[in-house]
Amino acid sequence: MADTDPTRPDSSRPDPTRAASTPAASTPAASGPDAGPAVVADPTVAAATPARRRPRMPRLSGLGTALALAWTVLIVLGALFVDFLPLAEARDPSLALMTPSTLAPDLLSDHPLGTDGQGLDILGGLLYGARVSLVVGIGGVLVGALVGGALGLVAGYRGGWTDRIVSIITDTLLAFPSLILLIAIVTVLDPTLPNITLALGIMVVPAYARLVRANAMSFAGREFVTAARSLGAGELRIMLREVTPNIVQPVFSYSFMLVAVLIVAEASLSYLGLSIPRPEPTWGNMISAGQADFQRYPYLVGVPAVVLFLTVLSFNQLGEAAGRKWSPGAAKI
Repeated sequence: MADTDPTRPDSSRPDPTRAASTPAASTPAASGPDAGPAVVADPTVAAATPARRRPRMPRLSGLGTALALAWTVLIVLGALFVDFLPLAEARDPSLALMTPSTLAPDLLSDHPLGTDGQGLDILGGLLYGARVSLVVGIGGVLVGALVGGALGLVAGYRGGWTDRIVSIITDTLLAFPSLILLIAIVTVLDPTLPNITLALGIMVVPAYARLVRANAMSFAGREFVTAARSLGAGELRIMLREVTPNIVQPVFSYSFMLVAVLIVAEASLSYLGLSIPRPEPTWGNMISAGQADFQRYPYLVGVPAVVLFLTVLSFNQLGEAAGRKWSPGAAKI
C-alpha cells in the first residue's frame, strides 16, 4: 500500500521549493550520448548587461555652420569696409604703373595675395569682387522674392484661372535654359550692376513663384484663414496678415541657397565677358584674366576660385542649417 504521509520525505515527489528556485529562462539540453550539461541563463546577469549600441559618427553640422557663418561675416565686412582698409590699388591700372606685375603671394608684404598681370592687388580685388557678388546675389534674390512671391501668393490663395495664368508664366520662363536667358537679357541691357542684378532676379522668379504657391495652397484652407474670412476680412488682408507670415521661414531659408546660385551665375557671366568688365574686379573676370598665365602663376586663378568656392559653400551650409531649424521634418528626409 502506498505511503501517503505528506511529512515523510520522498525523492519521487516534486519539491515545490526546488521548482520555485529554478530559473524561468533556460535552454533545453541536447539529447544524445554527447549531450553536455544544460546551460541556464541568469536573468539578473542579462538585466545588468548594458545593451550594445551602434557607434555614432560625430556630428559636424554645428561646426560646419559656425565656420560658414564666420566666413560669410568676414566676406560681408570686407565688402562693406574695403574702401577704408589700407589696401594697395586694385581697380585703376594707371595708379599701379610702378607696382611689379604677377608678384607672388607674401603675407608680410604690401600685397599679401600678390598682384595680377596689370600690377593690381589681388586681395583688394577679391574684396571689391565680393561687393559685386553680394550686391548681385542679395539684390537678385530680393527682386525674385518680391515678384515671384507676389505671383505665387495670389495663385496659391485664389486658384482657378489666376493659378493657371501664373503657371503658364512660370513654365514659360523655365522653358528657356538659364544661361541663354541671362545672355539674352544682358545682351539687350548694358552690363551694369543694376542690370545684371535685374537679369538674375528675373531668372529666380519661377523658383519663388512655385515655392510660395505651394505653401499658400496649404494654408489657404486652414481654420485661421476661414475664421478671418468669416469675420469679414478682405482677400488682400488675409494674404498679407494671415498667409504670408506662415511662409516667410521656408522662403528665407531657401533664399540662402539662391544667393549662392546667383553668385555662381554672375561669376559665369563675368568669366564669359558678359558682366561688369575690367578693370572693375569681379571674381569671374579675375579668373578669366589669370587663365592665360595659369601654368606659370596658378595663384591668379586659384585664389579667386577658392574664395568663390568657400563663399558658395558657406551660403549653402547656412541655407541647410536654416532648413533644419525651421523644417525639422524635411531635414530627416
